[in-house]
Amino acid sequence: MSTRLEVRKTYKLFIGGAFPRSESGRTYEVSDAKGAFLANAALASRKDARDAVKAARAAQPGWAGATAYNRGQVLYRVAELLEGRRDQFVAEVAASEGLRPEDAEAVVSAAIDRWVWYAGWTDKVAQVAGAANPVAGPYFNISVPEPTGVVGVVAPQRSSLLGLVTVLAPVLVTGNTAVVLSSTDRPLPAITLSEVLATSDVPKGVVNILTGRVAEVAPHLVGHMDVNAVDLTGTMGAEGVSWEELEATAADTVKRVVRPPAGDEPDWTAAPDGPRRILAFTETKTVWHPKGA
Repeated sequence: MSTRLEVRKTYKLFIGGAFPRSESGRTYEVSDAKGAFLANAALASRKDARDAVKAARAAQPGWAGATAYNRGQVLYRVAELLEGRRDQFVAEVAASEGLRPEDAEAVVSAAIDRWVWYAGWTDKVAQVAGAANPVAGPYFNISVPEPTGVVGVVAPQRSSLLGLVTVLAPVLVTGNTAVVLSSTDRPLPAITLSEVLATSDVPKGVVNILTGRVAEVAPHLVGHMDVNAVDLTGTMGAEGVSWEELEATAADTVKRVVRPPAGDEPDWTAAPDGPRRILAFTETKTVWHPKGA
């Protein structure tokens, strides 16, 4: 009786709703927490980053133009699919982060719950962050939060799923689109998340996921003139790059920047800090309207 050979998976990028290989044709080896070979992942280039930004820009008006209630439904659908692929995520998180199965299961559960939590904010954040402002005149003066546009996200290096969800989900709540650079050494949960997104109701281009080296791709993503904001939290622990240098690069194009905390990566298991991460990627629009007949 012959032994069946396992069908090995080819891991690719996720750009514009499709799964291309890197335009450079390069890959790199991904190992588990014990150093054993897991897979070959695509090594994204600056051209891949530009393609991802282009896809995100094309998708942003439609995503922002959807009703808040509809965005909430779409994001909740992602959580449903995450739940359906729980076993795969548990296996990948356990291998990537060196966790026991029961600990990996707790991490995956927390990631799914957090995605649901952020999905619930879509039709509430305007009430929390908006205001009817008192003015000295016969006018209504109303302030409302709006999405800032295309957001570049450097995902956490150690927390391959829970940390990723914590930085990605709040970007999407108000109508931003995202280009995510996954953990370099632990990219497999991010790639599996991209497969979930591809089979969900999230429009193509709303989320784009790149795998590769932070030092090689992040400077081009941060410096891209069509990226409106960046989250540099995941630069903490990345080799060959500092968030200070990337922040200086972002300043050249006057980007909104979320900086990593001082020291090490934050405790991703801690409860979210309210809508803080959501509001970090919004702009406030104030409108005037005359009162009276």
